[in-house]
Amino acid sequence: MKLTTAQALVRWMLAQRTELFDGSHAPLFPGVFAIFGHGNVLGLGNALEEVRDRVPVWRGHNEQGMALAAVGIGKASHRRQVGVATSSIGPGALNMVTAAGVAHANRLPLLLLPGDTFTGRAPDPVLQQVEHFHDPTTTVNDAFRAVSRYFDRITRPEQLLSTLPQVARVLTDPADCGPVTLALPQDVQAESYDFPSALFEPVVHRPLRQRPDLHSLAEAASAVRSASRPLLVLGGGVRYSGAAGRALRFAEQHNIPIVETTAGRTLVPHEHPLHAGPLGITGSTSANVLAGEADLVIAVGTRLQDFTTASWTVFSPDARMISLNAARFDAVKHGSFALVADADEGLRELTDVLGSWQAPADWARRALTERTKWDQHITALRAPGEGLPTYAQVVGVVNDVSGPTDYVMTASGGLPGELIGGWRATGESTMDVEYGFSCMGYELAGAWGAAIAHTDGVVTTLLGDGSYLMLNSELFSAAFAGHGFVAVVCDNDGYAVIHRLQTGQGGAGFNNLYPDCTTGHTEPPRTDFAAHAAAMGCAVFPAESLGDLEGAYRKAREVAAGEKRPAVVVIRTHPSSWTEAGAWWEVGVPEVSHRAEITAARDEVLEGKAKQVRYLG
Repeated sequence: MKLTTAQALVRWMLAQRTELFDGSHAPLFPGVFAIFGHGNVLGLGNALEEVRDRVPVWRGHNEQGMALAAVGIGKASHRRQVGVATSSIGPGALNMVTAAGVAHANRLPLLLLPGDTFTGRAPDPVLQQVEHFHDPTTTVNDAFRAVSRYFDRITRPEQLLSTLPQVARVLTDPADCGPVTLALPQDVQAESYDFPSALFEPVVHRPLRQRPDLHSLAEAASAVRSASRPLLVLGGGVRYSGAAGRALRFAEQHNIPIVETTAGRTLVPHEHPLHAGPLGITGSTSANVLAGEADLVIAVGTRLQDFTTASWTVFSPDARMISLNAARFDAVKHGSFALVADADEGLRELTDVLGSWQAPADWARRALTERTKWDQHITALRAPGEGLPTYAQVVGVVNDVSGPTDYVMTASGGLPGELIGGWRATGESTMDVEYGFSCMGYELAGAWGAAIAHTDGVVTTLLGDGSYLMLNSELFSAAFAGHGFVAVVCDNDGYAVIHRLQTGQGGAGFNNLYPDCTTGHTEPPRTDFAAHAAAMGCAVFPAESLGDLEGAYRKAREVAAGEKRPAVVVIRTHPSSWTEAGAWWEVGVPEVSHRAEITAARDEVLEGKAKQVRYLG
């Protein structure tokens, strides 16, 4: 089949299918986000136009934003579908590097197709080309190498024959999943080749189910049997395996308390008696108490990030850890005993080997006892009070109105702590807290992608004023494309959570909250978020107080679902009220400072570091 490189790539994408958890099939690539420039409009742009009746192409308005929306598709589909984004060479391509970092840190699939400079070099230097004096093969797209799981520059059409199978492998491999970047020189996009028709035969990608090594399985079972206080930690890998039900049955059969990581939130019904809550800095004191007492930790599908482990102070130094993970890279961390397997298969086989073994009943009961205390604490924080509403109160309203099929998300600032620590889940895998890269702006752009992929309920994203100002262009993109979601914007006058970190470690308030920033005005301007969102094509529902919030949020939900456009709720919130989980986090406090408060904070850092578990076993 004589096709251009771009035509062949698009036709191959159309042939890729994916098997969903219910056994049905769907496109692996449900659509393409695009901003066209001279580097991609003629090659890839024409190829996409030829099949516009078969694959949606959504116009973005900021390359980072549309690529983050593509990441949102990967998360909301539980890695079963892959978002695609294309840009021209130069600033458009570099704008997508941040989105690649988000996908890489969170182990999410993403296909990026940036244009590139001419391979033939006849018109060098071309518009937007960055010249390297020592290496003419280097372009701005080489910046993607550090944040791509797989990178290739297609310099001949026939290279697709060897590259595309690798692209599919990385995007669908549970152990190696991450962003793929195919740099596409604009002259090569337009070159043709006689491609074999077999390249375009339909392929269904099914989730791989790696089973554990039998010797490792026996050792893991022996370790579990010897434990008196085992703890089950559920991470994002459980979600992507579709193993939430299996994990819950495992815990029930063996009477083991459960805690969740950030990526593992909403895997377990909140009210389950074995659910001890979310783990770590932004988690709950209930989960952290059990983690500190556990003599064996069974960590499933988690990369054990510092927020989960409280910079490796949340576990007892005498605890042992079994790490059940599809990726050996994650399974061996910190001296854990590695059980390399798919979460669903690994837990199934471990259950079979353990048989009727159960942890002591008094230990299992601790989960409910400790979580009840935490629930009472959260309920008190959510109660109405005087003054501006707190994040906890705002989250409480959204939580109470939301149903089991609704989807909630956030990414940066103080709201991740409120959602991770305080949300009471009734539906499975219905939360996306992007706290691997903690990318400001993902809240709105990722919500656009989530609204495309998650169609069973309302998508709600919560964000602060700083994140709104960081990246809001995709509000218009979503409104234009006809994808509805609710955005709850909490205006607290600046980067409040970083101000909290700054002053909490002895520093003076500086350049975070508006009163601490340099300004040329006695009365600095304020952002009218409601007017701005309305100008972007959104429905807007301001809430003047906490009492107004429920009504505003309910109306916003109706518009998002019925009118197929974003609905924005704006509310002023308190800048310094946060939920604390009682865990420690290592940050870089200066050894030498002009402030005695910073010197004292440095001493506290050293005390915390003395409690860190550097290696288990």
